Amino acid sequence: MNTKIAAGLLVAGALMLPLAGYAADGDSDRSSPKAFVKDSVITAKIKADLAGEKMSSLVKIGVDTDNSGVVVLSGFAADQKAIDKAVAIARGVKGVTNVQNNIQIKADK
Repeated sequence: MNTKIAAGLLVAGALMLPLAGYAADGDSDRSSPKAFVKDSVITAKIKADLAGEKMSSLVKIGVDTDNSGVVVLSGFAADQKAIDKAVAIARGVKGVTNVQNNIQIKADK
């Protein structure tokens, strides 16, 4: 009986190891869970708005938000108009304090 309990606990512990890996995601600069959620919500909203524009080059833009609401846009766009649109979308999201634009023009082939 004790062997079955010990084996069960060992299996349960082994199954929980991946959860520990997800918990340590490398975002140690986050000041609190609340700040992390706020940053994630801002990033997700910007990505959704970019995808909703139905411009294929906007889908290739990376979005990152720090704990003070500064958004960094990176990646490539087809033209300056697409870059300007991405920056405008990011600035229009509630909670964004500043937008850093690192998007480069690269025509699709």
